[in-house]
Amino acid sequence: MTRQNQDHLFERMTIRGAVDSASFVPWIRRHAAKLGLRQEIRHADAGRIEVEVAGPVELIDMLEMGCSLGPIDVWVETITRTPAAGGTGGQP
Repeated sequence: MTRQNQDHLFERMTIRGAVDSASFVPWIRRHAAKLGLRQEIRHADAGRIEVEVAGPVELIDMLEMGCSLGPIDVWVETITRTPAAGGTGGQP
């Protein structure tokens, strides 16, 4: 994890599995907003969603947990988090 501005991170979350539901990307956006995180969907297809997210580590952890459980019509196999180099940037 890359620390920025004390407790804020800027990461790319790659979600893999059967994630082709039309409801999952809006679901991710809604939950990130509820947590006060900045997010930008970078890629979305039937097997992979990449989202760049910025905010406090604890809230990004909560988003990851929520995505792993996801809505009923998706099946998340893995979630990988890596430092992100661009996109939404900085603080939420």
